[in-house]
Amino acid sequence: MAQRVITILSSDISGEEIQDGKGETVSFALDGTSYEIDLTKKEADALRASLETYVKAARKAPSRGTSARRSGSAGSGSGRSPEELAHVRTWAKENGYEVSERGRIKKEVLDAFDAAP
Repeated sequence: MAQRVITILSSDISGEEIQDGKGETVSFALDGTSYEIDLTKKEADALRASLETYVKAARKAPSRGTSARRSGSAGSGSGRSPEELAHVRTWAKENGYEVSERGRIKKEVLDAFDAAP
């Protein structure tokens, strides 16, 4: 049995259902915050018309690249979890490698760990 999922787009302003080709998602930014809004073609045209004076007087700014940012703590760089890195440290000490309790583990140690049976 096949399952069909239907997404119905509606205007964030009027609540009106937007038929294919009769509206769009408009992206814009103000005061450092990016926004998206689903609008009918008429509403999108009205938004652009209301901003036209300001857009003509403004200068383009470089993209901030906020979509590429990650939240949370920084990764290890090796792609390994803190638990796996702790296991690597224990293994390395048991096999004669010098490793610190914190910080980066040398690539040669990681390679040896990966090659070990």
